[in-house]
Amino acid sequence: MDSKERDRLIALYRDGYRAVVEALYNVEEEELDAREAPGKWSAREIVHHLADSEMTAAVRVRLLLATDRPTIHGYDQDEFARRLHYDRPHQSSLEAFRYARETTAQILERMTEAEWLREGTHTEAGSFGVEKWLLIYSEHAHRHARQIMQARSAAVKKDS
Repeated sequence: MDSKERDRLIALYRDGYRAVVEALYNVEEEELDAREAPGKWSAREIVHHLADSEMTAAVRVRLLLATDRPTIHGYDQDEFARRLHYDRPHQSSLEAFRYARETTAQILERMTEAEWLREGTHTEAGSFGVEKWLLIYSEHAHRHARQIMQARSAAVKKDS
């Protein structure tokens, strides 16, 4: 990956919080808990997932940078959703997502070429480096912002 592509992905990563906030603009309480389909997450659950995922991602990239050949552990996002009370208010999770992402973006923007080449081993995916991390997380929030809009539209359809 060249520096131009990294810069593009870092900008996309930075933009993720804006995309999520835009997807939540003027959200009503009933929209937060609507589901696009049975088994799909609600907007509220997606926000909690984003916070948990972002905090996990922030630790992962820090381990990759500060530890030689770290083991990066996978986690069960559905188990997090079941056990971490995703029915709670969403605002603090939105802020956790925001600031975990902001502090990580500041690190990404300062990294050297050598740091971009650092790697560890992911327990589920095998070889896992900083560039692979960026490829995954640069688009992650945008995908979930689209899911939030789809979940919200389910509430509107239900009321129609």
